[in-house]
Amino acid sequence: MSRSYDVAVIGGDGTGPEVTAEAVKVMRAAAKKHGFGLTFAAFDFGGERYLRTGEALPDSAVSELRGFDAILLGAIGHPGVKPGILEKGILLRLRFELDQYINLRPVKLFPGVETPIKGKGPAEIDFVVVRENTEDMYCGMGGFSHRGTPDEVAVQTAMYTRMGVERALRYAFEYARARRQPRPWKGLSADDVKAGLKGQVTLVGKTNVLTYVYDLWERAFHEIGRADYPDIKRDYNHVDACCMWFVKNPEWYDVIVTGNMFGDIITDLGAMIQGGLGIAAGGNINPAGVSMFEPIGGSAPKYTGKNVINPLAAICAGAMLLDTIGERAAAAAIEAAVADVTARKLKSMAAGRMGYGTAEVGDLVAERAS
Repeated sequence: MSRSYDVAVIGGDGTGPEVTAEAVKVMRAAAKKHGFGLTFAAFDFGGERYLRTGEALPDSAVSELRGFDAILLGAIGHPGVKPGILEKGILLRLRFELDQYINLRPVKLFPGVETPIKGKGPAEIDFVVVRENTEDMYCGMGGFSHRGTPDEVAVQTAMYTRMGVERALRYAFEYARARRQPRPWKGLSADDVKAGLKGQVTLVGKTNVLTYVYDLWERAFHEIGRADYPDIKRDYNHVDACCMWFVKNPEWYDVIVTGNMFGDIITDLGAMIQGGLGIAAGGNINPAGVSMFEPIGGSAPKYTGKNVINPLAAICAGAMLLDTIGERAAAAAIEAAVADVTARKLKSMAAGRMGYGTAEVGDLVAERAS
């Protein structure tokens, strides 16, 4: 094969190894069909390793992962480990040290998947959230004074740089340009797609209260948009209004760009309107380096080993991985296969109610993607 890629797989905790196994299965099938090679290397980073060794990531992990073309992550979260330890020690450390400064979250309702929003379907729920991924309050700037006393003070500072804001905005504008291509499985013609809101970026902030941070965002948004992206429409929402419009009029959105904290919140709302965490995937993107892709849901330890967890979010994360490394035809084939399976096969997105087991769902998608 003329093209080959090395992918690191971090199965993680709970059902993470089960869903990543199905994603790998589907990716192999698509790669075979489209004429490129995939080599997978497994890493045991997660709760079990932490309980065994006392370290979330070994010192060599980040430099070793830099040698891969991409990373596929299952889930992080172990009932025997205090919350925050694995998240900071694995997820945030990898995002920061690999400079994965974009969190990319498609919000896409697949055919046959139920949404809690009455009267909306795949044509209305299909947008993308571009979340800045390495600044804001996640930088850890702050601390305590008089901790444990009645006079305790806790401070955590939201910090943004012009460089960090600008690179997130440029990514969003470029993504909006790329999304102008029609996606036939939605049942829309090329004219339908081009006539809609494709080619629009909506900045989500809170300029009426966070008058420093989001003043920077808004000024940069319009300066960059006017100068370099005059073909892209620009819009603005306060974050609270955005949450309302997500539910009332999701069809208004194409590409959303926002800060780290607001993005963290609104993407969970996005996952619900697209049918739940069982179908929601995301990517932690470094456009010039190594990116990491994952299902949005947690490790779901109560379902571990029962072959009932929905693997579609991990499979969609695998499609995002292939798209990001340049194998767009294979990624599109996986997406189309998922759409076919959700439309014709699955009874539900919920664990244990799909009508098929975890491995069987993986088989169904792999068959259609190959």
